[in-house]
Amino acid sequence: MPTKNFHNRVVVIGAGFSGLSCSCHLAKMGFSVTLIEKNDQAGGRARAYSDKGFTWDMGPSWYWMPDVFEKFFGTFDKQVSDYYQLDRLDPSYRIKFKNDTIDIPASMTELEELFEQIEPGSSKKLQSFLKQAKYKYDVGVKKLVYKPSRSLLEFVDIKLLLGLLKMDVFTSIAKHVRKHFKDERLIQLMEFPILFLGATAENTPALYSLMNYADLSLGTWYPKGGMKSVVNGMETLAEELGVNIKLGEEVSNFSFSGNKVVSVNTSNERYECDMVVAGADYHHVDQHLLPEPFQNYSKKYWDSRVLAPSSLLFYIGVDKKLPSLEHHTLFFDEDFKQHASEIYDNPQWPSKPLLYVSATSKTDETVAPKGKENLVVLIPVAPDIEDTEEIREKYFDIIMDKLEAFTGEDIRNHILTKRSYAHREFLEDYHSFKGNAYGLANTLLQTAILKPSLKNKKLKNLYYTGQLTVPGPGVPPSLISGEVVAKEIAKDFPIFKD
Repeated sequence: MPTKNFHNRVVVIGAGFSGLSCSCHLAKMGFSVTLIEKNDQAGGRARAYSDKGFTWDMGPSWYWMPDVFEKFFGTFDKQVSDYYQLDRLDPSYRIKFKNDTIDIPASMTELEELFEQIEPGSSKKLQSFLKQAKYKYDVGVKKLVYKPSRSLLEFVDIKLLLGLLKMDVFTSIAKHVRKHFKDERLIQLMEFPILFLGATAENTPALYSLMNYADLSLGTWYPKGGMKSVVNGMETLAEELGVNIKLGEEVSNFSFSGNKVVSVNTSNERYECDMVVAGADYHHVDQHLLPEPFQNYSKKYWDSRVLAPSSLLFYIGVDKKLPSLEHHTLFFDEDFKQHASEIYDNPQWPSKPLLYVSATSKTDETVAPKGKENLVVLIPVAPDIEDTEEIREKYFDIIMDKLEAFTGEDIRNHILTKRSYAHREFLEDYHSFKGNAYGLANTLLQTAILKPSLKNKKLKNLYYTGQLTVPGPGVPPSLISGEVVAKEIAKDFPIFKD
């Protein structure tokens, strides 16, 4: 039981989606929350970058699972529309295959017609596939991902165990997709969302076909102004709830009393606290901010983790429109397996890279000057590999060759501004473990209770949230992670009231 001198001061480190979510939930519960962020704007990887009238989302650019965002804001008696405007994209995205280009329609009827054109008989199989995927989504996203995974007993629920048997946890998404579809283009389309989970389709449980339901049934959306609009909405909500947000302050260390953290220290300030939530990179906090006796895991443990990819990104402003590109365009014009192998099996820079292009200026007139295009180009790459300017420029040339061939346009001579971003910046800006972009890969052996624990085992008041703990990488899981941790703190440290 708490004592009379129990206080309710929580310091949350890191103002990414999980840190903002956790702060909002804790503040609503009555805790006094200070949120500390090392960078000069909130959002973590979802910060925005502006130059010469262009604005780019620096990280996440896909708005999926709109129900998770609605649930988040609904918890505070708010609506998404109170903070930002949301529009469904149609087509959802464009895919450039080796020999043709396909647009993925928002309408399910049109999508079934497209599947039928590509592979006769596949529309019925799509219906069956998505029916199973919806079940997994309903159980997985509405039940499993809200488990804190601190004990196996959480999963000892007859309904849940029976549900798990139908969730295809022990078969791969690669096998599951191939049971339904034969055409290589449809297979790549159905495996594509797995890229967001940070593992190959062969090593990802078929449970994650729930991502196909999120993609094809729930749709691809866009918040006007970009993903930073979502961050701004959450930041505003946090302030409305009384969260004290401190930007531009990096945590340097902690002060301890016995097995408790008693203050979080930056170069500017000492923040006394009763609980701490680390939404900063878990590995950085565990291995670099904590003394060895208080570390949750060993160096050997961390080095044995399977990481999601890093990314080589280019933020490009072009002084002309590029009609051949959609808001989201995926280039699956090279060997998918080879690129994946060069990320996971034999880490190296890809010999024939796949790439993704975002052009939010297709949808949003506020992110680029009139008649111009803002491009974000992303190549998934292995974490922890050499990152030099020469290598980046080599891949920039490959990207330009692809884009100019695809669009039939001269792009190089119309670039007004360009910035690259890869391992070095992920390390510098986020202390990202081995320069990864997405967190831990969602392999079977890194799922639920097998992920790094959200609670420190040696310090009674230190918790973790974000992409290296439960439920995993991605924006919606990060929102959920913040809520899960807040509820665990409320259970472990009920606020004492005289």
